[in-house]
Amino acid sequence: MGNLSKKKRRPTARAEPQEKRSANSSAVWLCSPESFDTLTCSGYTSLAHSPQISAGVDKIAKLIGSMTIHLMENGATGDIRIKNELSRKIDINPNNNMGRSNFIQWIVRNMILDGNGNVTVYPKTRRGYLQDLIPIPPALTSYVPDGEWDYKVMINGREYSPDKVLHFALNPDSYYPWLGTGYHIALGDLANNLKQASATEKGFMSSKWKPSLIVKVDALTEEFSGPEGRKRLLDSYATGAEVGEPWLIPAEQFSVEQVKPLTLSDLALADMVELDTRTVAAVLDVPPFVLGIGDFNRDAWNNFVNTTIMPLARVLEQEFTKKLLYSPELFFRFNNWSLYSYSITELVSAGAEMVDRMALRRNEWRNWVGLPPDPEMDELLALENYIPADRLGDQGKLIGGE
Repeated sequence: MGNLSKKKRRPTARAEPQEKRSANSSAVWLCSPESFDTLTCSGYTSLAHSPQISAGVDKIAKLIGSMTIHLMENGATGDIRIKNELSRKIDINPNNNMGRSNFIQWIVRNMILDGNGNVTVYPKTRRGYLQDLIPIPPALTSYVPDGEWDYKVMINGREYSPDKVLHFALNPDSYYPWLGTGYHIALGDLANNLKQASATEKGFMSSKWKPSLIVKVDALTEEFSGPEGRKRLLDSYATGAEVGEPWLIPAEQFSVEQVKPLTLSDLALADMVELDTRTVAAVLDVPPFVLGIGDFNRDAWNNFVNTTIMPLARVLEQEFTKKLLYSPELFFRFNNWSLYSYSITELVSAGAEMVDRMALRRNEWRNWVGLPPDPEMDELLALENYIPADRLGDQGKLIGGE
């Protein structure tokens, strides 16, 4: 036992280099520990915790979720919309506990944020018929390479083939093309900067070191050397019974100076936040006014629908079509007409032009502007000289008719 106790005491010499390193190390403090904790933030910053990033992603998700989903069939003269139980299932209640809008919003939001570019939905079928689309939380899903070109989807520890689940991938990876990468790399530093700006603003606004008045007193006087004496000074001279009451102070003992406290404008915090917010808008490809920067612009909004909303919607369309439909003539399509910004005057003018050329029925025109159909407005109308080209010579005025 004596030998064991000696061996336990020997390692104390090994701690000497650590003591030397701690003695030689140095730290420089520019503020108190309390202020340092208030004005700094550390640790992992989730993209969903940034108000600017979350606002942009929510706008994208809500717009895609608001579009109706049509089941279409390829035809010889154009695509035809089909209305059956499958189209109703996808467009109305894809999940038994969620409507289409919330279901699509969940997919898009998690695909961009928590899923890091990947979201999985499990289609529950019975005898070949679709029963339910079950959204799988990203935390329960992983994607494992299988061989050189294939992969497996792991859901809560259970292995699935990619053709058995819906896998929505955003921004394909360069090494694994089937894996999405999302925006974490591009937005990670911006999320940290915005979180730091928020912490700085909060700490600055709650800091007590912002006096608007400084009272200079004679510290050699015993009465004012301690905190109790200075408190009595404020109670006697500075604290008035009424708002706006003047101070009466001895001229020989006090000197009152007004100072201008440091503001957030002096820190240029607003400019840095605006710059980072514009960068977030550029990465997400949303107009800056969506994030509160600048004014609304209709052309920018319509371009946003064409270049951001619809490419993301195409990812969902193609995955639904590939995994849920057997017939090669059928496909799903999001209806984006309701997303564009146009006035009622433009709708009326465009509808009138198409009705005059027999390209649109008047009831379809009424549907454009949100009016119910009229049984007397289902016929095609045309002006007298709007006739087929091969019947130009059949006009009555050319063959002697009235």
